[in-house]
Parts: sequence; C-alpha cells; structure tokens
Amino acid sequence: MDCALLFSGGKDSTLAALLLDPFYDVTLVSGTFGVRDAEPAREAAAAVGFDHATVDLDPDVAHEAVERMHDDGYPRNGIQRVHEHAVETVAAGEWVADVAAVETLDAVADGTRRDDRVPTVDRPLAQSVEDRFGVDYLAPLAGIGRGAIDAMAADRLVVERGPSAEIPKADYEVELRALLRAEHGDGAVDDVFPDHTQSRVRGLR
Repeated sequence: MDCALLFSGGKDSTLAALLLDPFYDVTLVSGTFGVRDAEPAREAAAAVGFDHATVDLDPDVAHEAVERMHDDGYPRNGIQRVHEHAVETVAAGEWVADVAAVETLDAVADGTRRDDRVPTVDRPLAQSVEDRFGVDYLAPLAGIGRGAIDAMAADRLVVERGPSAEIPKADYEVELRALLRAEHGDGAVDDVFPDHTQSRVRGLR
C-alpha cells in the first residue's frame, strides 16, 4: 500500500513515517508555493531512507493565509488553512503520475501530534478527505504526547535544533514568513510569529 506523508524535514513527520513504514510504502511529500526550494526536506528524507516528492500548492491559498495572519496578529489560522489545503491537494493524487515510487495512493498522512494546537485535522475533515478522494487519512502521532515523542526522537533520530528562523526546513512557516516579509515588511514577521524552536532531522541512530 502506498502512503504519502506530508513532510517538513522535522522530527514529528519523520517519526510518523517510521511508525507507518512497516505497513506502507511511504513517500515523504513536501508542499510548496514556489517561494522556497524544498531541498532541506529532500536531504532529510534521504538521510532517513525514504523517497521524497514535491507537490505544488495554490499560491492564492498562501496569500490568503498571509493576510489572515497579518490581520489576526498571530499565525494559527493561516497555518491551519494551509495545512488543510495541503492535505486535500496531496490526497487528490494528481502528482502521483510523476513519481515513480508511487503506483496508486492508498493513504495520506501527517505528523500532527496530540498536543498540537495547529495544524490539526479534525474528525469531520478527515472523514471528508477519505470520502472525497478515496484514501485513508492517517495521523500516527495523534495519540502521543510531547514527552513520549521527544523520547522516541532521541532514541531513533539525529536531530538539529534551533530558532525557527535559522533551521533550514520545508514547512509552511518558511514560505509564509517570506511572503509576509515581502508584503508587509520584516516587522510583520516579528509581530506575527512568536519565537520558538524548530527541529531538522539529519539521520537515524
């Protein structure tokens, strides 16, 4: 069975891939609005032995999200909108024909955790994705708390950590920061995004 897992290059999506690997042929998929290259995710995928693909997302969704974040003064709703769009775009499967590792798409997955405030996929959206696209939606970390995830990552992964603005990744935040800066200036990025630590996977232990 083939599973496409939304992948940023960080520890959560990597752990999700490792949990699904015994049951699925997992391809790690990074959505992009064409603002930044997904090379950090490709490197992380190669470091842990998974195939990687890039899927084009709708730039209008990114601009809508940026304006929402700017108006709100925080990123939560914008990031949630982008994640839902990414899940639906990957589940639609139009990119599959261009990826030799994927024959037919059976499942779409992400690394959302039990403790995440955003992004999340609630039950109605998960059911809608399954009904509309004929795939299973999987969130293997959805029942696992942060402490257990950190312990699992420490046991299995080599992880680089640092401020989100300094760690090269291929998550939504990288592109949304760039668009927000281009449209509203550096100050808007500082106002909207709180300081927090990001992770990037460098390999397996």
